[in-house]
Amino acid sequence: MHRESLLLNLAVCLAAALFCGWMANRLRFSPIVGYLVAGIICGPFTPGFVAEPEIAEQLADIGVVLLMFGVGLHFKFHELFAVRQVAVPGALIQSLVATAVVMGASHLGGLTWWQGLVVGLAFSVASTAVLAGMLTDHHQLSTPAGQLAMGWLVVEDVFTVIVLILLPMLAAQQGAGGGWSAVAKGVGAGLGKFALLVVLVGVLGMRLVPWLLGKAAESAEIFNLTVPVVALGTAWMAAECFGVSLALGSFLAGVVAGQSAQIERVERTIQPLRDPFAALFFLSIGTLVDPQYVLAHPFRLLFALAVIMLVKPLTAFVLVRLFRRPLHTALVVAIGLSQVGEFSFILIRLGHELKLLPEEAGHQLVAAAIISIMLNPFLFRHLPRLEQCLRKLPQWQNA
Repeated sequence: MHRESLLLNLAVCLAAALFCGWMANRLRFSPIVGYLVAGIICGPFTPGFVAEPEIAEQLADIGVVLLMFGVGLHFKFHELFAVRQVAVPGALIQSLVATAVVMGASHLGGLTWWQGLVVGLAFSVASTAVLAGMLTDHHQLSTPAGQLAMGWLVVEDVFTVIVLILLPMLAAQQGAGGGWSAVAKGVGAGLGKFALLVVLVGVLGMRLVPWLLGKAAESAEIFNLTVPVVALGTAWMAAECFGVSLALGSFLAGVVAGQSAQIERVERTIQPLRDPFAALFFLSIGTLVDPQYVLAHPFRLLFALAVIMLVKPLTAFVLVRLFRRPLHTALVVAIGLSQVGEFSFILIRLGHELKLLPEEAGHQLVAAAIISIMLNPFLFRHLPRLEQCLRKLPQWQNA
């Protein structure tokens, strides 16, 4: 029965993701929108088939691992270094502003400060995948504006990785009690474990993984098996032995694999496996959304959209202009940040797993994410018109 249940859930969820993703693509939206809608359809809050939570969670874990392995694979510090003077302070200030706004509103809405912090951090980061797709579609990826926008998100990714390190430690200490001293002691111990993990990855992984991939390259079948073993095995080892999240472990595995001469072959190998499981991850996030709850609290949804599509972009726009970058660059960065994606969902999901967040905490975020990702192509298409309108104003004519 368990085997039949696994096959049934896998088949139905993939079919739902396929249909909704195809529909989203036909409507010129990101497939992520379709996957999230498929999750709502397969979730417990809508009639019809309901995916089993335990199976969906396990499939989503694989999706997280492969998704973050791909992020790590293409993580390049030289991209950040080229735009560090604007991207580093800009991304940190913008993230802190968005986090503070959501944190304060969440506390007024009944959440604790810790819960508000987690939700605020989830709101503060944008999707690298969505941004890269938009910049590519509008021929902006290789421009200075596109490079700054991608560098900005690299900083946000680094910031989120740090949160993924600290969150399990903080959750453990909060559950154990003992006040701030116990929290500081626990975080210190956790950071020590993480430092040891980084040393092991840096010393052994940087030599072992490229060597292993080089040896496996002699056989196509062996190479195709080696890549997921490296991704899944490193993620499991990091989680079990060092107490970090699966997402962080697989990210480190991707960074290491990205140093191999076989990086293009690794990408070709992992993509056919990553895409279906990444779809299942986004689908699992969609199952968290209760449409009736969202409709019953419209002002919360409007607030979530205001943070994503007004607070974040306006903060980024002002910061880029303060650094004396052109108006076009400021608009590209601002519009690129007016959405949320995979890192946001990973933080919310981790918050649920660690029992830090109540069940309803992610409803508005996911619903707002669907709307913001749908609107992002529209905003990019009308960016030239918006720029022309602003340049008609005296203060923007020479910007």
